[in-house]
Amino acid sequence: MSETSLEFNELATEHSPMLYRYAYWLSRNKADAEDLVQETLLRAWKNLSSLREPAAVKGWLIIILRRENARRFSRKQHEIIDVPLEILADPDSENPRDEQVAELRKAIGLLPENYREPLAMQVIMGMTLDEIGEALDLPQNTVATRCARARKQLHGYFEREQNNSGASL
Repeated sequence: MSETSLEFNELATEHSPMLYRYAYWLSRNKADAEDLVQETLLRAWKNLSSLREPAAVKGWLIIILRRENARRFSRKQHEIIDVPLEILADPDSENPRDEQVAELRKAIGLLPENYREPLAMQVIMGMTLDEIGEALDLPQNTVATRCARARKQLHGYFEREQNNSGASL
């Protein structure tokens, strides 16, 4: 195995879990997320020579993944099925934490895409505002504003939910 192959294997091993989490967040489907990661890594392997700054590999991979996700829609039209987000939670779960996670996912799913995506990149993937800005081709201030507004909307959502549940008691 060549040195480049070994370096790429290390890169893929290190970043695949993060790429999968983001791909799943974008696609909301395990199989599509796996396909997106595979296509991303394939494209990254083919274009490894275009990576000028090894420290920027995370952002570079995210950009590739986002483009692969866009290509997915240009290649074929997926049937869209409206599935209530509550189904994502385990209905037999006795753990209140599971209900909280399901409610948070539901609330995040209600955010506009331009708020949801940077928030997911920051919270789920641990990306910095600079990295998110580079991946989304946005100024850092815009990313910061969108993340703050997303959090504010989530806070408002949970305040309304709390008031509604308190009113019914």
